[in-house]
Amino acid sequence: MIEASTTTGAVPAASTTPGTAPATAGAAPAAPTTVGAAPPASRAEQSVRQVVSDYVELTKPKVQSLLLLTTITTMEVAGSPSVSRIALTCAGGYLSAGGAGAVNHYWDRDIDARMSRTASRPIPAGRIAPRAALVFGFGLSALSFALLSLTVNVLAASLALGGFVGYVGVYTIWLKRRTPQNIVIGGAAGAIPPLVGWAATRGSLSWTAIYLFAIVFYWTPPHFWALSLLMKGEYEKVGVPMLPVVRGERETRKQILLYSLLLYAITQLPFCAGAFGGIYLVASMVLGFAFIGAAALLYRRADRRSALRLYLFSLLYLALLFSAMVLDVKL
Repeated sequence: MIEASTTTGAVPAASTTPGTAPATAGAAPAAPTTVGAAPPASRAEQSVRQVVSDYVELTKPKVQSLLLLTTITTMEVAGSPSVSRIALTCAGGYLSAGGAGAVNHYWDRDIDARMSRTASRPIPAGRIAPRAALVFGFGLSALSFALLSLTVNVLAASLALGGFVGYVGVYTIWLKRRTPQNIVIGGAAGAIPPLVGWAATRGSLSWTAIYLFAIVFYWTPPHFWALSLLMKGEYEKVGVPMLPVVRGERETRKQILLYSLLLYAITQLPFCAGAFGGIYLVASMVLGFAFIGAAALLYRRADRRSALRLYLFSLLYLALLFSAMVLDVKL
């Protein structure tokens, strides 16, 4: 809508045709109106949402989902924990792993800025200061230890802290840029959640908990190496000695197949020890043969599509295997 204004001493308006607004001398032109423009308050809200989103991204929530699943399923295998205990354990685990992820973002900010897959992360993109991310990461770890110690038990809190130290100190700082065995040794940090879940439920550890730790530990290399085949060029560009970069793609595919066979053997240990029954046995065999088949197909075809299929299936594999443990125990 155009508003007409009158000004003292204004020149009389000329006659106009119908539907034409008269011009007024000396009147300031009306400010343009943008349909749907966000008011200042909305822009501020958007800014806050962006900051929150960036800090959440530092905790690597996509990775966390699988860690939390192995924690919850292990707790159900270990006993019948209350919903509140599960929630507190998951909160503590998320804080610890999220803190480790934030420190990882801080430490790897130089190579993240040079890889297209990670260049848009909050630190290399300039949305979060490196020091702020570092403080945030250690703060989450401290909060995790306090929460688990006070509401669950000290053993679970200590194990979660061990996972933080393993991922930050052993994998990120010590191994990642030094050896192609980085993910093999450093993968122990990602296998901690079953131990945390078991300790949170029973207040102690057992051989069954160790078996579950071992399953995740031996699952990690073939899972991550499948991804590293897809990201070989990126790792090579920044000088990170992932297995495909140092030993070549053929050797990587060979190691994936060997670890898949070893993983299958490890998954049979809980059944042989009497921890699980027939439901788990069938599930572990079907899933294990499928995993080995996908690894063998990758070894033969040596293409990106097979690597991507194995990577995606490995995620489903671990989720279904741990879910089968719960079904076996509860039914």
